Amino acid sequence: MISATQLRPGMVIKFNNELYSIFKMEHRTPGNLRGFVQVKMRKLSSGTMIEHRFSSEDRVEKASLEEHEMEYLYDDGEYFYFMNTESFEQMHLTKDLLGDATSFLIPNLKVHVEFYEGKAMSVELPPTVDLTVVETEPGIKGATVSNVTKPAKLETGLVVQVPPFISEGERIRVSTSEMAYLERA
Repeated sequence: MISATQLRPGMVIKFNNELYSIFKMEHRTPGNLRGFVQVKMRKLSSGTMIEHRFSSEDRVEKASLEEHEMEYLYDDGEYFYFMNTESFEQMHLTKDLLGDATSFLIPNLKVHVEFYEGKAMSVELPPTVDLTVVETEPGIKGATVSNVTKPAKLETGLVVQVPPFISEGERIRVSTSEMAYLERA
């Protein structure tokens, strides 16, 4: 059991005898009232999203999951294929289960997949992923770092805001949690 204030996005909990993946968590402390934790979570069995308000003192049962390192191989439009790096077993996961993670999947990317009773529940991406810029406006000569940005389409289809000196074909490091440009790779 963990405190409701320790909930984090991506964590899987047991709530009302069902498994839920935390999607968004906000700890609020309004003025002279007691603090609470507003959580948006996805029911893993059906995929429905619900919101729930936990008191700061509430205890929540964290589901005990098995974690395996897997390597992303490819996708066929419907399924995304992964290989267990220890047993070399291959398996496929759906876009529904992966969610926004599909924007970062490039061949040979190592991810951690969490299993509950033998069934894949969630995928944990590395903190950053290096991706190639495939489409952006031409770079401005002599441009230096400033607060001006431009959109850049990456090899996975993800569009992020980048500084004006980034040009097509460059590799950039992207934060998987914020879906934002960090630096040149």
